[in-house]
Amino acid sequence: MIRDVQNKILETMKYIDRLCRDHQIEYYIMGGTALGAVRHGGFIPWDDDLDIFMTPDQYEKFKTVFYEQASPLFVLQEWRTTEAYLEYAKVRMNGTTFIEEAFKDRRDMHHGIYVDIMILHKVPRSPRIQKKVYYFSKFVTLYALSQRNWKPKTTAQSLVLRSLKWLPCKWLAKKCYQTIYKYDGMTSDYQYCYWITPAKFRNGLFDADFFSDPVDVPFEDTVLLGSKKIKEYLTYRYGDYRKLPPEEQRKEAIHAMVYDTQKDYSHYFREGADR
Repeated sequence: MIRDVQNKILETMKYIDRLCRDHQIEYYIMGGTALGAVRHGGFIPWDDDLDIFMTPDQYEKFKTVFYEQASPLFVLQEWRTTEAYLEYAKVRMNGTTFIEEAFKDRRDMHHGIYVDIMILHKVPRSPRIQKKVYYFSKFVTLYALSQRNWKPKTTAQSLVLRSLKWLPCKWLAKKCYQTIYKYDGMTSDYQYCYWITPAKFRNGLFDADFFSDPVDVPFEDTVLLGSKKIKEYLTYRYGDYRKLPPEEQRKEAIHAMVYDTQKDYSHYFREGADR
């Protein structure tokens, strides 16, 4: 079954890739997707998602083209436009189902099979500014988790999430995003960062040459765009990336609690309402 989901994800990614190549838009496969490409020649066998990086300017170009070309097969679900969803964008496939535990009660949002588009930001090399952007990114991440009743894994996380209920979080999140985007116009002496995830400080900070001039990287039966230094990126990100994770960690890579490649997610919500 997971292979069927992967095939639909790949179909979605091929559409994204075609739009990007036709309109000179840069993206990079990243995280577990880059790892799968090098270690497995495609998807990590037990993984059910695909992640790419775009910089803000490339994402804006992509968004414009996506809406201009308007395929009936796909929708663009943007962050900050769907309530309680603040971290990154998704291209979702209509007529499919991918319901995650955190969003199982959200009938007002699209739940199709998807590809994640994560926004890669520039940051000065100043450790002080980098830490500031890091903590602001973590605030946005925690606020988003609090909005969808995410279950904390530690006492500290629980305390932070409870305290968010007493803060003007929407206003603070807006201010945090202003800082996160503040340095994207830099043309020299910068690094890239992506901290709107559980990633620790070092794991979300990258040298600029990791993400410049993308190259073709074999992935399943096609090629996608990735870093010209993809192996150096993977070593930096994961250490010995050739080593397989333990079985328990593989189970944690599964995102969906319900998925279906043939039926639209609305079918499952109607079934629940009929019970």
